[in-house]
Amino acid sequence: MSLPKFIVGMIFALAIVVAWSWLGGASLGTTLLRVIICAVIIQAGYFVLVYTMIARSAPTPADRLREAERQLSTPDVAEGEKLGSARRSLH
Repeated sequence: MSLPKFIVGMIFALAIVVAWSWLGGASLGTTLLRVIICAVIIQAGYFVLVYTMIARSAPTPADRLREAERQLSTPDVAEGEKLGSARRSLH
């Protein structure tokens, strides 16, 4: 979902909350509280949606290239080999 669609939907939802509160005879303070709570819930839901979409997305070609470069720059050395060569260089 794009940001402009989200903003339009959020404004529409908040307008419904305002109309519901007004028709229900709620005070201005209650209406404002309802609008704020609704806005926070919608915003948190949008954050969770975007986070989930990012977390589930497949790696891009740039991600795969970056991982391949990391593997090439890291030498595959046995666990004991590094320690052994370091000991020899000290003596």
